[in-house]
Amino acid sequence: MIIRSTLAATALLALSACASNMSAPMPSMMHSQDGLPDTLKVPAGHKVALETVGVGEITYECRADKDMAGKYAWAFAGPDARLLDRSGKQVGKYFGPPATWEALDGSKITGKQLAVSPGGAGNIPLQFVQANPAMGMGAMSGVTYIQRVKTQGGVAPASVCAASNMGAKQIVKYQADYIFWKPV
Repeated sequence: MIIRSTLAATALLALSACASNMSAPMPSMMHSQDGLPDTLKVPAGHKVALETVGVGEITYECRADKDMAGKYAWAFAGPDARLLDRSGKQVGKYFGPPATWEALDGSKITGKQLAVSPGGAGNIPLQFVQANPAMGMGAMSGVTYIQRVKTQGGVAPASVCAASNMGAKQIVKYQADYIFWKPV
């Protein structure tokens, strides 16, 4: 009798835990452009094809400033990130240069930056990219635009960049949502 009561109580607790999790709102799978600057919005006639979260690193290199003799600055050297779907499963990668988004099916795209907007203190900018035609058939086929939103981290190092460490590289962590768009 005691065992049955214990089993029944355990089952009831497990079911109520599941039910309380089911009532919690699920994250929206549809990206909204509300709140984005107009320069980053995808034109009408497009739909979201793929939403990903890029998690990885950006490499910066200490270089001579081409516009100011005797000055040095950390320059963007390239990204290396995994592209994850909303459940955390890897669906591709992002690397460069040139900036390349590649799905696990082998299809990939590059693109031309159209606009950027501040991403907040300590974050790389938001970005709007027009995609070049995809290489290979698959998830990236037909993608026309990419938005980089919800950026976290990734800014150039605050450490000294000077003639004494020219060529040095530093890696910083970052995360951003990459939203891929196709025509309707």
